[in-house]
Amino acid sequence: MSTTEPSQFIIEQNKRLGADLPFGDTTDQQDADRGFIAALEPGVVKDADGNVVWDNDSYSFLHGACPSSVNPSLWRQAGLNIRQGLYEVTPGIYQIRGLDLSNMTLIEGDTGVIVIDPLISAETAKAGLDLYRAHRGDKPVTGLIYTHSHVDHFGGADGVTTQEDVDAGRLPVIAPAGFLEHAVAENVYAGTAMARRAAYMYGAALPRGPKGQVGAGLGQTTSTGTVTLIAPTHDITETGQEMTVDGVRIVFQITPGTEAPSEMNFYFPGHRALCMAENATHTLHNLLTLRGALVRDPHVWSQYLTESINLFGYESDVVFASHHWPTWDTERLVEYLALQRDLYAYLHDQTLRRLNQGYVGSEIAEAIELPPAIAASWHAHGYYGSVSHNVKAIYQRYMGWFDGNPAHLWEHPPVESATRHVEFMGGADEVLRKARAAYDAGDYRWVAQVVNYVVFADPADTAAKSLLADTYEQLGYGAENGTWRNFFLMGAYELRNGNIGTPTQTTSPSMMAALTIDQVFDALSLRLDGPKSWHEKAISDWVFTDEKRTHRLELRNGVLIHFDRREGDKLPPADVTFTLTRATLIGVLLGGQDISSAVKSGALTIDGDAQSFVKLTALFDEPDPDFAIVTPE
Repeated sequence: MSTTEPSQFIIEQNKRLGADLPFGDTTDQQDADRGFIAALEPGVVKDADGNVVWDNDSYSFLHGACPSSVNPSLWRQAGLNIRQGLYEVTPGIYQIRGLDLSNMTLIEGDTGVIVIDPLISAETAKAGLDLYRAHRGDKPVTGLIYTHSHVDHFGGADGVTTQEDVDAGRLPVIAPAGFLEHAVAENVYAGTAMARRAAYMYGAALPRGPKGQVGAGLGQTTSTGTVTLIAPTHDITETGQEMTVDGVRIVFQITPGTEAPSEMNFYFPGHRALCMAENATHTLHNLLTLRGALVRDPHVWSQYLTESINLFGYESDVVFASHHWPTWDTERLVEYLALQRDLYAYLHDQTLRRLNQGYVGSEIAEAIELPPAIAASWHAHGYYGSVSHNVKAIYQRYMGWFDGNPAHLWEHPPVESATRHVEFMGGADEVLRKARAAYDAGDYRWVAQVVNYVVFADPADTAAKSLLADTYEQLGYGAENGTWRNFFLMGAYELRNGNIGTPTQTTSPSMMAALTIDQVFDALSLRLDGPKSWHEKAISDWVFTDEKRTHRLELRNGVLIHFDRREGDKLPPADVTFTLTRATLIGVLLGGQDISSAVKSGALTIDGDAQSFVKLTALFDEPDPDFAIVTPE
């Protein structure tokens, strides 16, 4: 991989930031080091086959001085995030940090230990638990808590316990209401597209180093081990709900619609310790993550932070989260939570104020400035979310994609637009001539926009791709936001080296096993080739012996409709009826299980015209995990 050197414009920008920002304030460094017990040596985790799934040691270069190819604020944040090992938060509460994108917290109970958020992969979670046990004793896991429905907070469940232990009642698995639905749906419905873009967001193909991936702001990157899921046994449905787990009293606060659609904070009165899940971290978070998601609600988010302060803040000595490091002392932690609250409230309110004055999202994003007290707080910097893309997300949440200008109502799609732009601007050679002059002047945002037209008009234009890659690298070198840097540098990487595809899997057997019947058929409907099936009709009934229900599946007008049948309904007869269990359904329709084998084993019985369903399966296609991003398909 060949890369450019940082330009004089970027060197001077990063030098100015290094002089202007309060690097003399080492409070975060002291907090990040506080309570350190031991590191994992070496800081590498492998799977059963010897494949590396996590390598914190690959970031050792961050111990050096900040180079000119990295924004010094991002370098500082990455240096904090690489601190790795077992830490004491307060007596009885410990954290594993630096072994995945997220933290795993361990609460000591009367007979064992309660695990909060078992990372992404079973392998990293096990390594973290083993590290804890090496220094705190071989305690059994007596409880498992998921703070919310994102994979970096449940994927390593099998690394700390087993489904058998949960089924035997040896420990509760606790999660906010709606957890399972949202955890599974996000990874199944749009999982392929999200995973492809996540490769850009976390810099999957980038070498780790001063001109490559230095972190993602929220953590360093994502582990690549085995993603698992053990379904909750206990739902938290309301704020104020309490549980005592292994002698530890826990008071819950549900916070749906904040950082995740299903999320909760909780308080440990016996420890005067508050867990804020991912609702307050040491960065401005995403309101719309760059990998893609539903737009989050900053107004609700700020309201729940106010509630957290009022319910628990003044009764706490320490606040911790599932990313970054804790904050101690009541006065300081309340101010930290209040500043985080003010940050999201300010972005929401000022975006709405300006959009009601007629400004569009991109205009507001350029103009908005944070209040001095917020801007001066390191934890309000945009290392993961950013003011720019969060403001645009707020605009999108309220106003949608259309900005009201009729010129933008029916624009050409990318390739057709690019072809016309290049022609109007005098052809590719003329565009590149002017673009090189703009590049030399340091106007990288403009160069990226116009040269992207040339690449989409003619993806074989190597000069255009080279200039665009150079430009993306300069933008990456200057970015404070870790995910912006990764997106820019990944774009440059693929322009120079070709499409890397999606290096991680979006689903796993245990996640697939958690699908409901409705989710299975929903997922199936998203793979139906609509035009190919316009004129096809099929009706089937699915009798589920384990759930005592019959589901109707109907194909018409290129749409797969499904619903539960009611006893005594007057529906037309089905062409075919299948009798099976939910597990068999998942295996046959989504897991690649052979239908004939299922029939022979008795797991599936078919009554009626089986060929009608065989004909239906020919109408489905597969998602493409390797779609192009920086070039046209």
